[in-house]
Formats: sequence, C-alpha cells, structure tokens
Amino acid sequence: MRKLLRLSEKISKYLIAAVLIIVPLLPKFPLLRVPGIYVAIRFEDILMFFLALILIPKFVVEPKKIWKDKIVASILIFFTVTFISLLAGVLLTQTVELRLGLLHWARRIEYIVPFLAVYLLIPREKIGESVKFYFKILLIVVILAFIYGIGQKYYNLPVIITQNEQYSKGIALRWTPGAHINSTFAGHYDLSAFVVLVMPIFLGALFSLRQKLAKLFILLSSGMGLWLLISSISRTAQASYLLAVSATLLLLKKFKGWLIVIIISVISMTMSSGLDARFGQAIKVLYEYVTTGKSFSYVPGFTVRADEVTLTVDEGALPTPTPAAPNIIRDVSISIRYNVEWPRAIRAFFKNPILGTGYSSIDLATDNDYLRMLGEVGLLGLSAFVLIFLRIGKVLLKTFSLKDKLSGFEKSYLFGIIGGIIGTFVTAFLIDLFEASKFAIIFWLLLGSSVSLIKSKLNEN
Repeated sequence: MRKLLRLSEKISKYLIAAVLIIVPLLPKFPLLRVPGIYVAIRFEDILMFFLALILIPKFVVEPKKIWKDKIVASILIFFTVTFISLLAGVLLTQTVELRLGLLHWARRIEYIVPFLAVYLLIPREKIGESVKFYFKILLIVVILAFIYGIGQKYYNLPVIITQNEQYSKGIALRWTPGAHINSTFAGHYDLSAFVVLVMPIFLGALFSLRQKLAKLFILLSSGMGLWLLISSISRTAQASYLLAVSATLLLLKKFKGWLIVIIISVISMTMSSGLDARFGQAIKVLYEYVTTGKSFSYVPGFTVRADEVTLTVDEGALPTPTPAAPNIIRDVSISIRYNVEWPRAIRAFFKNPILGTGYSSIDLATDNDYLRMLGEVGLLGLSAFVLIFLRIGKVLLKTFSLKDKLSGFEKSYLFGIIGGIIGTFVTAFLIDLFEASKFAIIFWLLLGSSVSLIKSKLNEN
C-alpha cells in the first residue's frame, strides 16, 4: 500500500493539472444518461473518480494523521451531517427520492475531492513548485476560453449549456446578438464566477513580479479574462470582481496598481451596451421598489431552470385589453428570485429548520447558495459548511504573519486566493455557485493549494 501511496503522490501533480485544464475547457457533453433524471455522467465525473481513487492509499496508510487534521475533520463532519439530512428528507419530511438524493450528495463530495488531493497528496516541500505550475496552466486556460468565446461570438462555434432538460443532452446552440457569452462553460454565471476567482490571482502577480516577459503574459491573460467577464453580462459578477481585485491589491499595498485596474475595468464595463442596460434596469427597478413600494413583477407559468426562464403560454387564451397598467415593476432576474426561488427555499427551511428537506428537494436554482443550504440541509448543514471555512480561514490568515517569509509570487497568489474567496462569497448571495461543477471543482482545488502552501511555510519555520 505504501508503494501505491508513493505512486499516487507522483502522479497527483499531473492528474490535478489535467483537472485544471479539462474541467474548465471541455464542454459538458453527456457520456452516460442516468435513468429518471436529466443530469448525465460526463467526462469530468470520470476524472474526479480517478482522482478519488488515488486518495485511497493515503487514507489507508496514514488514517490517524488525516483524522487529526482539523480541516479534513470539518469536511467529514459536513458530509456526515448532510447525509443525515438526506435520510431525514427521505424518512421524515418525505421530500427526497433516495436515489436522486444520493446522487446530489455524492456530487458535493466529488467537488471537494480536488481539495483533498492537493492538500493530502502533494508533498509540502513540492507545493510551491506545483502552485507555480498550476498558475501557468490557469493563464493558458483563460486564453483558450477567450479564444473559444471569440469563436462563439464571431465564428458560430457551438454553445453547450445545461440550463434545462433539452440543452443538457448536449444540443449545440449558436450565439445570438445580445446574448451572454459562456465560452466552454455550462452557463455565463459559471464563466463569470471562474473569472472572478482567478483574476485577483493574475492581477496580484502582475504587480508583484519583476520579470517583463511574465508580466506581459499575465497582462495578456488578464485582459482576455476581463473581456470574458464583461461579455458574460453578469451584473453580480462585475461587482464581485471589483471587490475581489480591490481586496487583493490593497492587501498587497499596490495602491497605484489598484487605481489603474479599477479605472480600466469600470471604463471597459461602461462600454458594454448589454451590461450597461442591465445595470441601468436593476438600478431603476430597485429605486422604484424603495421609493414607491411597488411589487416586483411575477408572471404565473415561470419554469425556473438555472439562469434561464421559460414562459409557458396558454394557447387558448385570447389577448384582452387592460384598463390600467398594473402596479408592478419588471426585472426578470430580480423577480424570479424575489417571487419564486427565495420563497421556495425559505418554505423548505421551515419544514425542517435543523436538517432541511434534503439534497434535490429544492428545484435546480435558488440563486442564493446560503438560502439553498438552509432549505436543503438546514441550520446544521450550513453550520458545518461554515465550520470548514472558519478552519480554512484560520490558516489563510497566517499569510499576514508569514509575509516576510513569502516570495513576491507566493504573496500575490495567497492574497489573490483571499480576494477570490471574498468575491465568491458575495456572488453566492445571488448565484448557486457551490453547485456549479466547473466552478466548484476549480474553487476547491485552488483553495487546497493555498492552504497547503501556507502549511509548508509554517513547517519551514
């Protein structure tokens, strides 16, 4: 078994690199259909399965060491609590079908496997070298995603999304003028969240490194990332991005760099007519809601699937004149959240506040990950999730005390991760991020690399 462990440690660096490349860049074509549901098994699931397999020797050879690790213990607590919540959903509230609930529970485990792989398998003395390797891969990934996004917009490259049952079958769509760009991702929210996560790392390195060729390459990739972010036309992501890069550059004390980045970013955003219109609509709607007390509009017949809305129409209904305009204000995104998704999650929470109604009990979208967790896994599940980040955060905060021991790149990487986490937590108030596979897998992978890097420095001291 120890020989297998040594083999696992040798191949882990390259298998994790494969995850960094394949998960963001390979469109979500289905490989195998699961009867009864439209969620399919895809290539990334097989890749995660192999990554989980190489973790087994570590758990067999060093079980005591692993169980004593507080971060790993908090992850295991989370999965235990959510499994109990699933059983409660099956047996008590009867809101979950066991097979479907188990698939959703296993999917959450799948997303955190990369964290465990980086954290447990890559030797501490080699993590610094591996982080540089992964950073270079991320730069290339963003460039390739940009090229594909350009291809979608100008050369009719196929758009593959998973926002409803038909699209999830791998149907190739085409970009239409005014639509969101999602590049190789399953939706524009996934793409924009990914960019929010990696851009603070890139921009931190841009103003920290001295090598001119490296700075030029990072600048090129950062510019392409900004184009992807703006072309996704996600209002939430734009605000989260500005907050994330501000946190990173201010923590690095790159005040001039921060001012340059903010000015260029804001000007670029205002030049996007689609984004400008969406922000203007949101501001108008919220202003009217505060000043007039009008309700957000809601049209019965909404079918909510991820970020797409389909309006069902009664063909037998004839148009009739209305005597007066209704006392409503319209913004589809805000209306769905306010009238459909958030109330649904709150109702699920009150059915069983402690354990929730179980994974899969809430429809595909809530567009607030915290409300979703409260509804599906209750207060205990959300508390267990928060515990993971409290323990990870405790380690990340050691970056401040280790600043003098870190190289310029290491500081920019760690503060970039902190900025990315802040942006992610803000975005999760309006998007279901931790359930989006392409984003969640990369998020946990980068988180594992940062925690391992800090612990390697603590071991050196």
